[in-house]
Amino acid sequence: MAERKLLVLFGSQTGTAQDTAERIGREAKRRHFQCRVEALDSYDVANLINELLVVFVCATTGQGDPPDNMKMFWRFLFRKNLPPGSLCQLDYAVLGLGDSSYPKFNFVAKKLHKRVLQLGGNPLLPVALGDDQHDLGPDAVVDPWLLALWDKILALYPLAPGLEIISPDVRLPPKYTLHYLAEDCPQPDGGLLQPTAPRAAPSELHPFAARMVSNQRVTAESHFQDVRLIEFDVTGSGITFRAGDVVMIQPQNCPEDVQQFCQLLRLDPDRRFVLKPTEPGTSLPALLPQPCTIRHLVTHYLDISCVPRRSFFELLSYFSTNELEREKLQEFSSAQGQEELYSYCNRPRRTTLEALWDFPHTTCAIPPEYLLDLIPRIRPRAFSIASSMLAHPDRIQILMAVVRYKTRLSKPRRGLCSTWLASLNPEQGDVRVPLWVKKGGMKFPDDPDTPVIMIGPGTGVAPFRAAIQERVAQGQRGNCLFFGCRQKSKDFYCQAEWEELVTKGFLTLFTAFSRDQEEKVYVQHRIQENRRLVWELLSSRSAHVYLAG
Repeated sequence: MAERKLLVLFGSQTGTAQDTAERIGREAKRRHFQCRVEALDSYDVANLINELLVVFVCATTGQGDPPDNMKMFWRFLFRKNLPPGSLCQLDYAVLGLGDSSYPKFNFVAKKLHKRVLQLGGNPLLPVALGDDQHDLGPDAVVDPWLLALWDKILALYPLAPGLEIISPDVRLPPKYTLHYLAEDCPQPDGGLLQPTAPRAAPSELHPFAARMVSNQRVTAESHFQDVRLIEFDVTGSGITFRAGDVVMIQPQNCPEDVQQFCQLLRLDPDRRFVLKPTEPGTSLPALLPQPCTIRHLVTHYLDISCVPRRSFFELLSYFSTNELEREKLQEFSSAQGQEELYSYCNRPRRTTLEALWDFPHTTCAIPPEYLLDLIPRIRPRAFSIASSMLAHPDRIQILMAVVRYKTRLSKPRRGLCSTWLASLNPEQGDVRVPLWVKKGGMKFPDDPDTPVIMIGPGTGVAPFRAAIQERVAQGQRGNCLFFGCRQKSKDFYCQAEWEELVTKGFLTLFTAFSRDQEEKVYVQHRIQENRRLVWELLSSRSAHVYLAG
């Protein structure tokens, strides 16, 4: 009988594709398949020619781009020199996750499906096009598609005689087992983030612990929005960047939330543990030290402030000792209960921690080793770099709005990363923030004679501040900026800097302060008023136009 092995490969930006890939992995285990679930870029793509059964789960980001964790795989797959029949032994299926409000809806999934077909792969099903815009989200497409997929797969790889599909009532083992260490075990020394010179350029797996130099509010105290200009010192990190690049910041949960979580689950934050994979071949979470304290796990790794997904409620239902709670959890994890789940979770932006509060009997029964299956890891956040190395060597600055808004829940919603960064005060000691730099999507012209027209309302001006600083340092004068905000006196970021550059002849500045007069004025009105200049720059001087929100 053919070996029953399945490989699930995912390309995920926000975690949805990873969550779906892990769901397929669980369903495979229930059908007694040996199953590996891996990010596309951590899989050795040269092995694809030896695989017999693969399910690809991939998101589409931005304007039809592949997610960051499948970019290398993507480049390899589209190499011209791959022979047409190289994947002829492969049975495959592609599940796409996208948003139909974008013109390139599920572009990556469609293109991947077509390319594997070109290379000789045998598709088990047409590509699935999950849509965020659907009332029930992508699951409206994913659920029926997966039922059809298992029918196809089980026809090719039937269960061995005497084996049954493991019933949905049976809880699967956790990915890792957690072994507490004795209290008197020697402590490993050294901090968790060493601000030493790293081996290579800092990256997600090896961030640089940058010192926060300043954290300054740039909106008036009376303004509704708190916006910060924050500066980091990256001396000795080996980090280099250009205007348009992005800094990735790894945030952490606040101590109050961590304490509350530990109390709810009856965990001692100072207990130390090591993780062991349940199945050989599973790698340990890269960003967790071994041994690790519960406090470190909850502070730096578990995303207890994210809005929980359907899979969270499904796993939670297995721990429930309370019938009422279990019924509700099962409803939330069923296909029929998705509207109900949406209005409980997604619409009010309820956090994982708040959801755990609502199921107290279940929460205190969660076995700690299931925490890594239950709660996703904290994702890094991306910020446009708002400064140039030519103007500020060894420094990175960001312009950040602190995310805070109201839903029908009594407590205001707060952005995890912006709230954490805003709370840090570099005047009270050495404050460190884990970060690394990534190439951005904006590239400014190398030719010093090419003018640039930049349209950056609000914090969208951040990458243009970097570009203007860089261009001024190189003596380039053709810089035209359209900036918009609410009121000149309240949220005109970097006003003095712009005005000085205008005086020196380096910058042409047009401002739109929407609330400073009766009728609202926005950047598009200023562009229209100055259409002659804009057209002249475009038509006779080949200006480049950049827009950031």
